[in-house]
Amino acid sequence: MLSLIARSGPFAPYLSATTYTVASQLKPLVPGVVSTVDAVIVDLKRPFLCRESMQGQAARSGAAVTAGLNVASSVRYAHSDIKVPDFSDYRREEVQDPRKSSQDSSDIRKGFSYLLTGTTAVMGAYAAKNLVTQFVTSMSASADVLALSKIEVKLNEIPEGKNMTFKWRGKPLFIRHRPSKEIESEQAVSLAELRDPQLDSDRVKDPKWMILIGVCTHLGCVPIANAGDYGGYYCPCHGSHYDASGRIRKGPAPLNLEVPPYEFINEDLVVVG
Repeated sequence: MLSLIARSGPFAPYLSATTYTVASQLKPLVPGVVSTVDAVIVDLKRPFLCRESMQGQAARSGAAVTAGLNVASSVRYAHSDIKVPDFSDYRREEVQDPRKSSQDSSDIRKGFSYLLTGTTAVMGAYAAKNLVTQFVTSMSASADVLALSKIEVKLNEIPEGKNMTFKWRGKPLFIRHRPSKEIESEQAVSLAELRDPQLDSDRVKDPKWMILIGVCTHLGCVPIANAGDYGGYYCPCHGSHYDASGRIRKGPAPLNLEVPPYEFINEDLVVVG
């Protein structure tokens, strides 16, 4: 029919039309057969046929028409020859059947999603943990600094009643070998007499050895050992007096001398730090 329409217009010699069938999801259509005739009667009273007029006439049949000067015209009837891709190899078995409801496989699909999410979370946490560990490790002290963090002192080299000074972490370290008389005198001091009350027994692990950081608690000066009004330590900068237990007894210092962490390895060796 469309071939006859195309041939009957004033520009029939310049027009040509072709028809073909294209696959679609609709039921396949059988292409119409155009019968041939020996002669065509041209009616000059009929309206001029162009692309728009041909589409208007073909719209009722559901066809799409393309026409033009010296251009092959075409009519598109259906889409029945296009092959739909098959994704069965990529789909899980529980969703292969298109007739099944999605609710039937919801538990399995949710379980897979939860498993994937949980695995990803665990791997992310492990990666974050390694990253944080490496970052913190890079900020820690190096081996040479750690080697200086502790000091070993041989106690048998310090005579009784004497005080020796060592360097520990950039600070002076006082180690005092106290005689029995001095120990008894310091243990007999009443807490009411002290500015920073602290028992002598709480400041030592072995009464014979008094280990202190030699930094005045007033302004950070270094006191002098075996000096002062109480026979312990004396800071000449501002007049702070400490007893043999390192407790402040007189002067502007507010606190006792600091006791560092230490441990006795044996009777003759102590490790400070």
